[in-house]
Amino acid sequence: MRYRVLGGTGFEVSTYCLGTMMFGAIGNPDHQDCVRVIHAALDRGVNFVDTADMYSSGESEEIVGKALRDSHRRDATVLATKVYFPVGGEGPNRGGLSRRWITRAVEDSLKRLGTDRIDLYQVHRPDHRTDIEETLDVLGDLVGQGKIRAFGCSTFPAEAIVEAQAVAERRGLRRFRSEQPPYSLLARGIETSVLPVAQRYGMGVLTWAPLASGFLTGTYRKGRPIDLTRGRAAITPHRFDPALPGNAAKLDAVEAFVALADEVGCSLPELALAFAAAHPAVTSVIIGPRTMDQLDGLLKGASVVLTDEVLDRIDAIVPPGTDLYRADGAWQPPSLTRPALRRRPLEERAAAE
Repeated sequence: MRYRVLGGTGFEVSTYCLGTMMFGAIGNPDHQDCVRVIHAALDRGVNFVDTADMYSSGESEEIVGKALRDSHRRDATVLATKVYFPVGGEGPNRGGLSRRWITRAVEDSLKRLGTDRIDLYQVHRPDHRTDIEETLDVLGDLVGQGKIRAFGCSTFPAEAIVEAQAVAERRGLRRFRSEQPPYSLLARGIETSVLPVAQRYGMGVLTWAPLASGFLTGTYRKGRPIDLTRGRAAITPHRFDPALPGNAAKLDAVEAFVALADEVGCSLPELALAFAAAHPAVTSVIIGPRTMDQLDGLLKGASVVLTDEVLDRIDAIVPPGTDLYRADGAWQPPSLTRPALRRRPLEERAAAE
């Protein structure tokens, strides 16, 4: 396992980060089995574990807490979690990035994790309702209180990262030290601005969805039937239906990557993970196994390094900065999700005519 420094935090973290979204009701409900997977990853050199308060409604954090109960394991692990989504109920003021919610959510996370500090506390999505100054202010207070060591953002567009950095400098506040964006062979959009901006501000980057919702596992292949009634395909069938042009393009690219992986002498998942780790802005790539077998398969290629020739051939299949799909769960700004923000009032439009 290789290690890199996470931005300006001083933390040395493994190039593969253990993501725990699949631990709990959403994936593997067997807590003891999940703990065994976490321990196996730590024993094989992974020292970076990422979770979130909303994963299985807090159950993932509880599992991670059980796995890190031993003080030696906890001290050796860089522990990251996230805040933003409502947990434990719905209603006004539950969720978001306000001081009110963050101060409550961090206490709940600390309790579930069974620890007195979180090494990297990440805001899970942008919050257009809350002034970024308030968010940075409360996060800085938590650092001062010793409850978190550093903080970062997740799935922020480049302009939101720049705004946050500018506000921090202008107001003398602590700043985001990391960003967690989706990145894969099939979704390279962050190469255009997010990754260069992160480099500009010395931020660490831990990327998610390196296997592109399963398309880069080899499970979905061109010409083979895809069961749209099971698993992830049943949840978002529009992302897997091969009759749709966008999915057909993904399947074409997958075939080219399978052929390239065969030539390189590695598996398709190994090629995908090595690609994400090759970008100079990327600190660590999040892997999200559900079982021990999946962990073994993902860690098998931890030492794979791609040559410039291989990276050039990848660029020829999916050009730099190109997204063949939009990652599940990626943030969309209100300007796209709320039609009223894109339309003048009807009376004003009518008067203009």
